[in-house]
Amino acid sequence: MTGAIASAACDESLEHAANEHPLIGRYLERLQRERGYSPRTVSSYRIDLASLQALATEQHKRRASLAQPVPSSEATDALDFSQTDERAVRAWVARASRDGLSARSIARRLSAWRGFYDWLAESGSASVNPARGVRAPKAPRRLPSALAPDQAVQLVDAPEAEGFEAVRDRAIFELLYSSGLRLSELTSLDVRYFEASAGLARSGSWLSIEQSEVSVTGKGSRRRTVPVGSQALAALAAWLQERERFLTLNPNADERALFLSARGLRLSGRSVQLRLKRRGIVQGVPASMH
Repeated sequence: MTGAIASAACDESLEHAANEHPLIGRYLERLQRERGYSPRTVSSYRIDLASLQALATEQHKRRASLAQPVPSSEATDALDFSQTDERAVRAWVARASRDGLSARSIARRLSAWRGFYDWLAESGSASVNPARGVRAPKAPRRLPSALAPDQAVQLVDAPEAEGFEAVRDRAIFELLYSSGLRLSELTSLDVRYFEASAGLARSGSWLSIEQSEVSVTGKGSRRRTVPVGSQALAALAAWLQERERFLTLNPNADERALFLSARGLRLSGRSVQLRLKRRGIVQGVPASMH
């Protein structure tokens, strides 16, 4: 599929190149030669600038009010990009938005147009950048999707866990569900609070099983305390026992990290992501787990 999309984009780029204005060709050559842009990136710029050429052609024909058609090659050569003003660019943005072009695509094209006009100004071919003050429509903010309550229960509802990884993962999923921690907050948890010692910083985030809570340092170095529910506490208690047995057999393991890998290291966020996705598949949760 990716190859087909790339091939289609390449075909579209070649189609635009056939009737490309010489100035656009020179600009794209400069991007590739002086800035080291990849052929794929240059192809994307070619497509974006082709829409600018179409807009400039439309403006050119409207101003000239030609009584007789002009060969496309002559019209292309006679095109003056400096005649395209900010009002025309704003009208194009409004039309493109109505036609369903995404805000992200409009923003990308405007960015390409600004760069092109800046280059025209450097070479003396234009004195004003009509795209400079034009902004794309705001993209709708994507709200995070959440599991439905029955799906969340389905994720954590499993037979009693046995073994190091199974007990640990059960505690992780229960804690995530109970306390709504960010991934980085969960993996940074220490098993308890640690004071600063030689070469080691004091705990930034830690579990307090006695207080039924976790203290975490989140975005902006802001610390907050989050309660832990009874099901998560039971799963954590089982994990702490398993963790203690593991430390006895692996004295070089990380003594501070709450959640350990099979190698005795603090469990990484990527490992949690993969295990969560795998757990969703095993439990038959239809949503994509992340």
